[in-house]
Amino acid sequence: MPESRRGVLYGIAAYTMWGLFPLYWPLLKPAGALEILAHRIAWSLVAVVAILAVRRHWSWFRELMRTPRKVGLLALAAAIVTVNWGVYIYAVNTGHVVESALGYFINPLVSVLFGVFLLKERLRPWQWGAVGLGTLAVVVLTLDYGRLPWIALVLAVSFGTYGLVKKIAQVGSAESLTIETLVLLLPALGYLVYLQGQDGATFGTLGAGHALLLAGGGVITAVPLLCFTSAAIRIPLTTIGLLQYIAPVLQFIVGVFVVQEVMPPSRWAGFAIVWLALSVFTWDSLRAARAARRTAPEAVTV
Repeated sequence: MPESRRGVLYGIAAYTMWGLFPLYWPLLKPAGALEILAHRIAWSLVAVVAILAVRRHWSWFRELMRTPRKVGLLALAAAIVTVNWGVYIYAVNTGHVVESALGYFINPLVSVLFGVFLLKERLRPWQWGAVGLGTLAVVVLTLDYGRLPWIALVLAVSFGTYGLVKKIAQVGSAESLTIETLVLLLPALGYLVYLQGQDGATFGTLGAGHALLLAGGGVITAVPLLCFTSAAIRIPLTTIGLLQYIAPVLQFIVGVFVVQEVMPPSRWAGFAIVWLALSVFTWDSLRAARAARRTAPEAVTV
């Protein structure tokens, strides 16, 4: 199989698994969002260490420890991803799957704004148009919800910030996840011990099936991340950019058709504006990529 096709399949697998997460977290009830989050952190570390052990890939650890700046960035990434994971689990288990999908729909637009304000990048006119439409969608949905769609905004901003920090750190996904979960391990274990002491823990009290599902949160965190890494090294970023919409589309489908969340006309209107913004953004990105490929050979021959 060609490497590009293999990369596309890895990407589809990663984003499909991420998109189906809303079906998994409700299985862990009656565990609360914080207990699920703590178990996800602890078991993610177990899963990724097991994967690294199979690959016999440990040489990176000593080198990374010699770079305090990268370790600090990964510690910051750990704090940010904790917020993202916690809010997402809360959203899914409290009936806000559609709003969580909105967060990942608008995430590309948030990343663009980060590029402008933090990295001093310049936007093309059509990109500004997409950002404007995204802002209008947030206004429409604020009026619909009667409040700011804070779940969507926190998910979009935290995930965008997490990606920015990871880009600066330049550390592989498995290695990064190892350090991030290692940083979070003591707080997670401390909370689980506290919960156990208060007789509020569900792990070990609701049978082996429930315990296995809580532990499985680590596996379903590590596996799609590794699939994504395998995709990213095989296919262009433009292809990754298109594949990333698989996850929020699946989340939206789960929210509307499986969980059957209420979708009044005003909410459909807000999402329609978001989808229009993403269509404009994607079209402009593909157009710019094609133009860059056409001019590249000319630049070489001059």
